[in-house]
Amino acid sequence: MEFKDYYNILGIKRDATQDDIKRAYRKLARKYHPDVSKEPDAENRFKEIGEAYEVLKDPEKRAAYDQLGSSWKSGQEFQPPPGWNQGFEFHGGGFTQADASKFSNFFEALFGSRFTANRKNRDYGFNVRGEDTHAKIFINLEDAYHGATRTITLQHTEIGSDGRPQIKERTLNVRIPKGIRQGQLIRLVGQGSPGVGQSRAGDLYLEVAFQPHPFYKVEGKDVFLELPVTPWEAALGTTIKAPTPAGIVDLKIPPGSQSGRKLRLKERGIPGHPPGDLYIILQIVLPSADSEQARMLYREMEQKLAFNPRSRLGV
Repeated sequence: MEFKDYYNILGIKRDATQDDIKRAYRKLARKYHPDVSKEPDAENRFKEIGEAYEVLKDPEKRAAYDQLGSSWKSGQEFQPPPGWNQGFEFHGGGFTQADASKFSNFFEALFGSRFTANRKNRDYGFNVRGEDTHAKIFINLEDAYHGATRTITLQHTEIGSDGRPQIKERTLNVRIPKGIRQGQLIRLVGQGSPGVGQSRAGDLYLEVAFQPHPFYKVEGKDVFLELPVTPWEAALGTTIKAPTPAGIVDLKIPPGSQSGRKLRLKERGIPGHPPGDLYIILQIVLPSADSEQARMLYREMEQKLAFNPRSRLGV
């Protein structure tokens, strides 16, 4: 997808105040409104301007967007860095335009659908329920297997005296339930924005993601591990030790296994009702021919084993 320089779209500097942003948007919106503009690309420009204003008018979205840095240029190929918005607390908010689904893939990749929520959580009279807030947190895969209590730090924004958003922090102790999956939400009742009058505070929703793991990959409830094995373990079959997020297990390697063979360990994936499975993918690793003895063994295999792995290709 292409990077969107929202400051450039509105023709303002990165240190613009919120009032500067509002004035720039109103000026450009009048110029490119499809009902009055004679510009040939008015409709597309109007959408771009609305999307830029949606992000920069909101102190939280603006502060998160600013974390991407200023080195990106409009039109550059872009993918959000992993965990770029970890621990950043957002309020659900209404959109500038009626149909926010027409915003770009760039906006969707950064902010997703969490901002389609309506801000108007109202009771009656002067009582106003506090807004719900949303943040993304990263946990270890092992936390999903065993459950855990973790201390997390969340960032949110407040407008400073200079009209710019300032980042503030708060720390919470969060219980990670056993069996939680990537993308699920942890709800903390009353940890959202304060209510007005006698109404209660909103809730905080934490979207869970897993920290990248050096061994395991996760798909839904299932976990995958690429396991190195020797040629003789794969050819002759044996029982070896294999790691899992829940501990080491004895794994039986069937004789004649090839690289890429997938072995299923039923119900060894993420716990649940039902639990997921753990899939071990065998990867045959050759010993290095870094000594004369090793090279002699390879030459002996070459002479004594009538083996051509390319025979099915006709060569």
